[in-house]
Amino acid sequence: MTTSQTGQKEGDSLHFLDYWRIIRLRKGIIFLNFLIVVLAASFLTHFLPKLYKSTVRMEVRKDSSVDVPEIGRFQTDEPYDPYFILTQFERLQSSEVLYRVIDELDLVRVWSQRSGGKPLTRQQTLDLLMKSINPAQVRNTSIIELEVYSRDEKEAAEIANKIADVYKQIRDDQRVELASRGIAKLEEKLLQQSNVVVEAYAEVKNVRETTGIDLVFESADQIATTIDTERLRALEMQQIQYSAEFAEKKKELEELRKLTANELRNAILTVKPQEILLTRYLEQYTTAEQEMISKSKDLGPSHPDMVRMQTLLNKIGMQVQERVAGMMKGLEAELAALDASNSDRLNMIEDAKKKNRDAAEKGALYLDKKKNLDRQERIRDTIEMKIRAEEVNLNIDRSVVGITDRAEPAIKPAWPKPMLNIAAGIIFGLAIGIGMAFFIEYLDTSVKTIDDVEHALNAPVLAVIPQKVGVLMEEGLDSPHCEPYRVLRTNIIFTGKDPEHSTITVVSGGAGEGKSTTVINLATIFAQHGNKVLLVDSDLRRPSLHKRLGVTNSPGLTDCLLGQNKLEEVIQQTQQPGLEFLPSGKLPSSAMGILNSQQMKEFVREAKEKYDYVLFDSPPLMGVSDATVLTSMVDISLLVVQYRKYPQSLALRSRQMIDKVGGRLLGVVLNNINVSNDASYYYYSGGYYHSDNTSEDIQLTPLGKAQRHPDEKDDAPVDVKSKY
Repeated sequence: MTTSQTGQKEGDSLHFLDYWRIIRLRKGIIFLNFLIVVLAASFLTHFLPKLYKSTVRMEVRKDSSVDVPEIGRFQTDEPYDPYFILTQFERLQSSEVLYRVIDELDLVRVWSQRSGGKPLTRQQTLDLLMKSINPAQVRNTSIIELEVYSRDEKEAAEIANKIADVYKQIRDDQRVELASRGIAKLEEKLLQQSNVVVEAYAEVKNVRETTGIDLVFESADQIATTIDTERLRALEMQQIQYSAEFAEKKKELEELRKLTANELRNAILTVKPQEILLTRYLEQYTTAEQEMISKSKDLGPSHPDMVRMQTLLNKIGMQVQERVAGMMKGLEAELAALDASNSDRLNMIEDAKKKNRDAAEKGALYLDKKKNLDRQERIRDTIEMKIRAEEVNLNIDRSVVGITDRAEPAIKPAWPKPMLNIAAGIIFGLAIGIGMAFFIEYLDTSVKTIDDVEHALNAPVLAVIPQKVGVLMEEGLDSPHCEPYRVLRTNIIFTGKDPEHSTITVVSGGAGEGKSTTVINLATIFAQHGNKVLLVDSDLRRPSLHKRLGVTNSPGLTDCLLGQNKLEEVIQQTQQPGLEFLPSGKLPSSAMGILNSQQMKEFVREAKEKYDYVLFDSPPLMGVSDATVLTSMVDISLLVVQYRKYPQSLALRSRQMIDKVGGRLLGVVLNNINVSNDASYYYYSGGYYHSDNTSEDIQLTPLGKAQRHPDEKDDAPVDVKSKY
């Protein structure tokens, strides 16, 4: 919709009321489209074939990603796969499933009979079946809802259940096939592993025979030979003890060697406390020494007893020394014996270690082969156990598809849905109707608003005339239609601003826009306010004012202009005081340009001197030149534009024609407004001012100055209504 069409200035935005105005004006078109669409929706809903829906619900689980789970690995839940359910949708609609359903239910024959006996192929039946099913996922679950539509409620349930059964059977068969194939592969692997175990056992036996290893016992991680590790450890502990003893005795002997003879004979007994002979010698020596000391008091050194006792002491001392020396040699011999025994024991330990190292080297190879044998045997046993487990599982019912709810025949049709279809028809009907209304409004370039006129013609709108306005002299002074013409009169007075401008012509661009009614009623309103008015029917082509006033059309204006009659002779009185009428008269064929004559100019000047206001009716501006000639002779012109009748370009062309001949366009009268459809014109139409006191009390002098009526009080307001 263009700016000029909507009446908005460039850069202005449409108001909501502008859209509401279009809807009100085009409500008939909107209602017609709405009614057609709703009736069509209701008709189609009533006559469309009824479809019944049945739903079967299935819980689906994933197959194992491999034939058999990996050996030695715990079975865990597989990660979430967002495409799994979508994949199952496609499998449900695959030809593998649907062809089996078609064959088992004999749908080719059944549907061929339903189609009027026209035979269907399996491919055509498959296409029809695919169009009648709709899989969907229950939110946040692994449950699939399969919807099946059919004209027969029992058939819909039967097809839904059959698709579920066939799909379940295919998935179960595939599971069994995968498991059987996995068991076959496991048995093949078991045979290969058994051969590997036999080869590993032969390698162990060969190593044992080759190395000649003599085993006492063996385990998974160690072996033991004839020289036990614990025995070797005991020998090493004894060697430690003997070494400590040897070191101790060696230290004692070295300490004894450092002593004097007297110190040695006493200290040696601490080392050899069990030495009886040395103890006896020491006791004899002590006794003899004590006896000699006791007798020395009475006897001299030369006394024979003293000599004998001295000799005995010397003898016993020699015996003690000899015994101490023998004991020292015994200690040295023991130390030497310990040293020799320690060396032998060390040699024996080294021999034992060497034997153990040799046995360990031989046993390492044996142990490696033995571990390999044990590992291969465990693998063989695991494969065998897995085969037995899979054989047991194969015989257990572990279906990957579980039918949670089987389909049942529907109670009522699922399609069509009357309420939904009618609601959609209402919505689409309103949308189409409103769209059609705005489209027609877009195509309509006629005058719609006051702004359309003022922006296009650059002229003010002086009055807005509602529909169904007749001649005011017939309707009476109390008619509500008087008010728009009072507004027009007031706006003419205050817009013209020149009291000398008293000749007015009312023109229009096209025929039938209401200029004749406008000029009669405007003249009536002027006369009601005490002005002396002459109404001239200057439409010499199609005169009509005499018919509206109920008078004769001859003689008239043409007779006066041709000099056949004087002005006083052709003027007729009307029933409205102060309003006189000059009909057009009969136009001879030789006087087509009579309006564009000096006589016409003289007539206008003479009428202007005798009357306060002279109003001229004229033919349309388009097609003839009479109206443009007339606008150039009078003081001011009024352009009547009928609401929503002619394009704006016609009104604009009319304005241009007036300007070209030097006429003065005072303003525009917007005529034939449907106030009931467009409430925005309510206050322009005069309805706001309609009351018991409808007549104005303003009178104008011949010079156009406003005066109060003699009966009007001083404080009464002047009823002058502005354009807006």
